[in-house]
Amino acid sequence: MAKRNLKRGQHKEEFGFLKKVAAVILAGGRGTRLFPLTAHRCKPAVSFGGRYRLIDIPLSNALNSRINQIYVISPSFDSQLHQHILTTNNSDMFRTGGLELRTPQETTRGKEWFKGTADAVRQNLEYLLKSSAEYFLILSGDQLYTMDLLDMLKFAEQEDSDLVIATILVGKREAKRMGLIQIDKKQSITDFYEKPQEEAILKKFSLPTKSKSDPERYLASMGIYIFKREALIKLLDEEGDDFGRDLIPKCLNMGKCSSYIYEGYWEDIGTVSSYYQANLLLTEGKGLNTYQEDYQIYARSHHVPSALINGTRISNSLISQGSIIDAEEITHSIVGVRALIKQGTIIQDSIILGNRTYHPFLNQALPSDQYFSIGENCLIQKTIVDEEARIGDNVQLINKDGLETYDGDGIYIRDGIIIVTSGTEPPDNFIL
Repeated sequence: MAKRNLKRGQHKEEFGFLKKVAAVILAGGRGTRLFPLTAHRCKPAVSFGGRYRLIDIPLSNALNSRINQIYVISPSFDSQLHQHILTTNNSDMFRTGGLELRTPQETTRGKEWFKGTADAVRQNLEYLLKSSAEYFLILSGDQLYTMDLLDMLKFAEQEDSDLVIATILVGKREAKRMGLIQIDKKQSITDFYEKPQEEAILKKFSLPTKSKSDPERYLASMGIYIFKREALIKLLDEEGDDFGRDLIPKCLNMGKCSSYIYEGYWEDIGTVSSYYQANLLLTEGKGLNTYQEDYQIYARSHHVPSALINGTRISNSLISQGSIIDAEEITHSIVGVRALIKQGTIIQDSIILGNRTYHPFLNQALPSDQYFSIGENCLIQKTIVDEEARIGDNVQLINKDGLETYDGDGIYIRDGIIIVTSGTEPPDNFIL
């Protein structure tokens, strides 16, 4: 994201405009397609890139766009998520605004779970309207991108749009799992269809190509919305629990809807495969750009020392702080905070999420085999090792039978990727 060079008057004008904006981050559902990584946490609390959580990305996008009136709506009280948000984002970031966490309310009928993206906002609308915001920016808690949200907001004001949807060009495979959009020459939205599967509908939304050999392209919703205050109130009076599936098609007949076309990197973390691929792209210097000095990704400070690496051959990998590594080789992999990897172990094409602590009993001296660690002489390939796992010696996680799916005792395979869940302890000589 390019850095703006603004004069004093422009800064004052931007500040005045941003006071009229509130960001609402929808912190995901139960993340069933990302199971088992979501077995013990909600999706936005899942680790990313060795040191971040998925929720850090939309929060950082908002903060880097100087939006500091932010609401995070979570489907349940997830202690990991809430603790992470509160310890990562300090009060200095919100001197003229605030960061508030919202969860479903207890009623006489029990807990009122959110039924979809629109229902999450609807159930919190009375609270959101206590703010003076004239524009509500709706963000997802499980997407990767670096976007100048202020530019999108200015587009909404310039076009005087009741709704602006951030859109991106995608291929046919992605189009089937996204909301497709048609626009006119002024970028006004003329039609919308959520997750089309029929060829006739896909053909209708396909963009013109220069030649028959060119791949089909579509304009798709990124699930990022800007609503005028009154437009949001009016739309949520309509029936329907999900913005894309239920309410956006109705909105086209209720006011002016526009498309803001985004051309940068964007990924929706919906499956184990997309999560795995987005992480390992970082080891190739691709995917989400985390090295922009003028675009920080705000992450929790772990207060641990630098990584200690003893004679390990490392290539195309990210090694996080606090790690103690005696492994033989780490290739095309990510090693998270406080990971312990012992002698002789080889790790290839894998994600080691690290640990929140080195061992479960902070105030007790323990033998080394009681620490959360990966043992000696292991071979780990195309595997995600979750936090607080303890892997024995001579373990081979190589998917020797080439399985696409497998459910074991704390160990799973999804999309051909092995996942060792939090708290699991594969014993010495275990092979999968």
